[in-house]
Amino acid sequence: MLDDSKKTKRQGWKQNPEAVKENILNAALEEFSERGFASGSINVIADKTATSKRMIYYYFGDKEGLYRKVIEKTYQDMREGEAKLDLDTSNPISAMRKLINFTFEHHAEQRDFIRLVMIENIHRAKHLGPKDEFSEINALAIDRVNEIYNAGVNQRVFRSGLCASQIHWQISAMCFFNVSNKATFSTAFGNDLFTERGQIELCRSIEDTVLAFLQYNPELNE
Repeated sequence: MLDDSKKTKRQGWKQNPEAVKENILNAALEEFSERGFASGSINVIADKTATSKRMIYYYFGDKEGLYRKVIEKTYQDMREGEAKLDLDTSNPISAMRKLINFTFEHHAEQRDFIRLVMIENIHRAKHLGPKDEFSEINALAIDRVNEIYNAGVNQRVFRSGLCASQIHWQISAMCFFNVSNKATFSTAFGNDLFTERGQIELCRSIEDTVLAFLQYNPELNE
């Protein structure tokens, strides 16, 4: 027998299937990021969403289809957040700082996303689906960096000759490491960088590092 809360949720399926799918994806993100693809349980996900395995398979095909959709959604959510940023390229230094700050805070807040990416790298990205589709989801990240970088080059505050994917790699690498290696880093070197003050200062140092790398040098660019 279903309890009243589960009955209420099931009654809403036909009325709002998109909300049901969203609920399943959120529960699946939590399960897969904690236990990985192989050990992640569809039964656990179904129980957390007051749905059934049959309904999950109806929406997502199979376990791998659900897992792939979870990965896609985590990246889509991040790119949508980047798209909403008001980046004023008339001040490319400020715009770059704002983009870095967003990435740093997103990763720090979305730890399930970081764990899921780590897991999928162990699997050598074999669950990501068609390469073109995954690349399309993430194209905005490069577009936003490129927009700021080109403005900076035109204004002679950034040096020329760099590519947006290289800049994005540097930003992503430092912000990602802050979360992915927190346990081992803090055990080895202490927790100072992971206090509220430490995180603020670390984010600022990442901004400064990237901007120093981008800095225009008249001796090299004239």
